[in-house]
Amino acid sequence: MEINGVEIEETFAEGFPIKVARVLITAITERWALVAAREATGFGTSVIMCPAEAGIERMARRDETPDGRPGVYIQICNMSFKNLENSLLSRIGQCVLTAPTTAVFNGLPQAEKQFDTGAKLKFFGDGFQKDMAYCERGVCSIPVMSGDFIVEEKIGAADGIAGGNFFIMAQNQASALMAAEAAVDAIREQEGTITPFPGGVVASGSKVGSRYKFLKASTNERFCPTLKDEGVCILPPEIRASYEVVINGVDREAIERSMRAGINAACKVPGVVKISAGNFEGKLGPHLFKLHEILG
Repeated sequence: MEINGVEIEETFAEGFPIKVARVLITAITERWALVAAREATGFGTSVIMCPAEAGIERMARRDETPDGRPGVYIQICNMSFKNLENSLLSRIGQCVLTAPTTAVFNGLPQAEKQFDTGAKLKFFGDGFQKDMAYCERGVCSIPVMSGDFIVEEKIGAADGIAGGNFFIMAQNQASALMAAEAAVDAIREQEGTITPFPGGVVASGSKVGSRYKFLKASTNERFCPTLKDEGVCILPPEIRASYEVVINGVDREAIERSMRAGINAACKVPGVVKISAGNFEGKLGPHLFKLHEILG
């Protein structure tokens, strides 16, 4: 299969189950909504060492924010609901409550699992907090130095998938990076997914395990072009740089939609030679995303 002359390898990405919370942050301007969203999703690239995987999903339309203000959807992901609840409390409490003019609303109101995140955060009000109806939602109002911080009582979570991915292989670093940026921009227009790594792009693709017993993951030497002389890199001579885009999402359909959008965008960039994906023969997880099937 080819798209715009770019080879699409007949392979698959391998994802694993994860718990996902979706949060809507609003603020007086888009700038401050994004500031809070970026702070709340920091240090959230991989559960290999980060306390959560997290990222910005997309900007919210004015007609879908309860208060009619600019908004940003974020996702926070953990391996268990218990850890996810702790991540919500700490990240919203330390990174959104502290940001000017922000409010927090439930991004998964229909989910079966609902955390009492707002009901617990309200105690920061030290007895001056109020439970109230706001924009037809049950919220907690916490007095702060410039007014009140509004947080919805419940934040929903669901079973999601992490680790959807594809590799962009190019003639040089500039082409690979431009294609990765185009892919991430296209994914940001989709519903229900995040790309949790820095700027949505993974420079240090990893594999499960290591020759060192104390490491759970290590560099994926098969895709490191500087190791061609070592005989372990499998990339052909014309490929001199690769980047990976990792996608987490609320369900399989969302990840497939984002993979399709990202790959199609990447294949429009000159210098891109091949699209592949990362899998570990079932060692990572049960969710297989076959590139040829996704791209039709």
